[in-house]
Amino acid sequence: MEVDQAIQERRSIRGFTDEPVSRELLEEVIALANRAPSSMNTQPWHLHVLTGELLERVRQGNTERMLGGVTPTRDIEDYAAYEGEHRARQIEIAVQLFEAMGIERNDKERRQDWVMRGFRQFDAPVSIVVCFDRSLLSNTIAHFDTGAMTYGLVLAAWNRGLGAVINGQGIMQSPVVRDVAQIPEDQVILTCVALGWPDKDFVANSVVSRRRPVENAARFLGFDD
Repeated sequence: MEVDQAIQERRSIRGFTDEPVSRELLEEVIALANRAPSSMNTQPWHLHVLTGELLERVRQGNTERMLGGVTPTRDIEDYAAYEGEHRARQIEIAVQLFEAMGIERNDKERRQDWVMRGFRQFDAPVSIVVCFDRSLLSNTIAHFDTGAMTYGLVLAAWNRGLGAVINGQGIMQSPVVRDVAQIPEDQVILTCVALGWPDKDFVANSVVSRRRPVENAARFLGFDD
């Protein structure tokens, strides 16, 4: 697949088949993601790839704690509520997804189930927990570098027919993830990626988020008209 095509066609996948993903294919995807640029070639990221019984334990722990009212605990500073145009875009994609799934505004049961899917890693066969070195926690460039690698990861996966969604919900109960995956304390849990073979019958997988036009995202200075 051409790079332009992969970038243009990639979308977040939230419904997966039960078909397993081989370790060999995952290693191939990660090898490509490892080519991501990083500040002074520091390569601060670490990936913990979970499947099978271990992933089921994470799903169960996340679900029990969230339904039990346990306050989410993450290694990174929690983000404030989005406002203004950022909040508007957040609402827009939620509306697109709920409309695709036929979830009515007053259907509290289905809306909660949708939210809980995120804590279950969207029932994907693989979850990749994305971390970086704790010694760089106050160095925000490490967040940027790890994000660049994560984007490369989902693009490489898409190019091989795999679907993925970068999923902050999956690590909101970070103590569960750390314990099950035995993630060392010297690593900060940043996010996770739910990954697998897309379920073609899961209608939300067809949703494509709308993007700002170039003139709204970029300024061009010093160019001839």
